[in-house]
Amino acid sequence: MNPFEMVVLIVAIVTVGRVFRAKHGPLKDRQSNSVAAPNDGENRHLRDEIKQLKERIAVLERLATDTNSAVALDREIEKLR
Repeated sequence: MNPFEMVVLIVAIVTVGRVFRAKHGPLKDRQSNSVAAPNDGENRHLRDEIKQLKERIAVLERLATDTNSAVALDREIEKLR
C-alpha cells in the first residue's frame, strides 16, 4: 500500500466515524436522558439544606473576620455549640 492510499483510507475512516457519531450522538447524551428528574420533595429538601449551609458559612465568616478579643470569640463559639 503506497502512502497516498494510506492517507485516503485514514480520511475515509475519520469521515465515516464522524458521520456515525453525528447520527447516533455521543454515549453520554443518551445516558443523561435516561436519568429521572428529582421530585419536588427532594428539591425542597436540598434547598433547605443549602440554606442551612449558607447560614453556617455566614456565621463562620463572621467569627473569622471579627476583631473582638479572643475571650469574646470563645464565648461566641461556646454559644453556637
